[in-house]
Amino acid sequence: MTEHILLILAFFFSALLGFIFIPVILNYCKEKNLYDLPSIRKMHKNAVPRLGGISFLPSMLMAFIGTLFVFYDQAQYGQIAFSLWSIYFFISLSIIYGIGLIDDIMGLSARPKFIAQILAASLMPVAGLYLNNFYGFCGIHEIPYYIGAPLTVFIIVFITNSINLIDGIDGLAAGLSLIALSGFLVCFLNEDLWLYGILIAGLMGVLIPFIYFNMFGKCEKNRKIFMGDSGSLTLGFILGFLVVKYSMDNPNVMFWRPECMLLSYTFIIVPVFDVVRVSAARFFHRTPVFKADKNHIHHKLIRAGMTQHQALACILSLAVLFIGINIALSKFVTSTFIVAIDIIIWIMFHFVLNAVLRKNGLPVFKKEGAYE
Repeated sequence: MTEHILLILAFFFSALLGFIFIPVILNYCKEKNLYDLPSIRKMHKNAVPRLGGISFLPSMLMAFIGTLFVFYDQAQYGQIAFSLWSIYFFISLSIIYGIGLIDDIMGLSARPKFIAQILAASLMPVAGLYLNNFYGFCGIHEIPYYIGAPLTVFIIVFITNSINLIDGIDGLAAGLSLIALSGFLVCFLNEDLWLYGILIAGLMGVLIPFIYFNMFGKCEKNRKIFMGDSGSLTLGFILGFLVVKYSMDNPNVMFWRPECMLLSYTFIIVPVFDVVRVSAARFFHRTPVFKADKNHIHHKLIRAGMTQHQALACILSLAVLFIGINIALSKFVTSTFIVAIDIIIWIMFHFVLNAVLRKNGLPVFKKEGAYE
């Protein structure tokens, strides 16, 4: 049995578990009255269960372990050895998942969540996994540990929160994560890192039933669900880990790949750019950077007249467009030039969107509201 069949098995096994777990979670939320209630800052109008993300980590890990266990001989891996990175990664992921779960059930302030994220991310450089090369971006190549380690922590925490903050309309965080995970899946398979491929396929699988219930479940029948922080933080942390893992220059694992950091960045452009833009806008308008508002990209598109599904399609298309442009340009120009082009495209997109809002007499920046 080939590795490709293992990937397919992990994907469908995880998807099956998701279709089993999520209805159970829905019933539990109904029994315990665990709902995300409507408010001035929310896009939904009905009380919706918020614990869908609980299914992500168990489904992914069960699919991963089950696939390797059942087809151990056919996979021809020999003796499977887990590196220190892998052990620390699962410990860190458990911290993130746990803090998100506590927040979804009991509620937590931003400080303990932020501290937990820093702690979890810090375990990666401790285990020897850190960003150690910029591959010529802005003329920078090798990076010493004392710079790469804190930079790695910052990157993982930043990406974790970017997925959490863009989780504002149905299917958006899951859809963007699915696109990014698909990109990383191809990249890791190209490097013959099948264990990472199986893990990614397992996470992709559970996102399918979640998207089904999230986008097409009926509110009045309590069949609709949100992922909550347990889901968005888990997705964000895994994507942050994959960015650093694929970007790290490690000749013992992967050959020299000067395009690796560009690809990693490309897969998560939209959520990262959106957080940077919103933070800059808050600073410019002299509102607290960490104070919530309704100025994320999906808010602006809906304010401009789009439905939630239209805004979702627009944002996902934008993410795919960035991937296509960057991959095409990588054959001809440097990563520095490509990032500059990405920034120009992002600015022009919002320039046009702002013009539409002004033409319709609508605010470009709204101060009221709270974080999604």
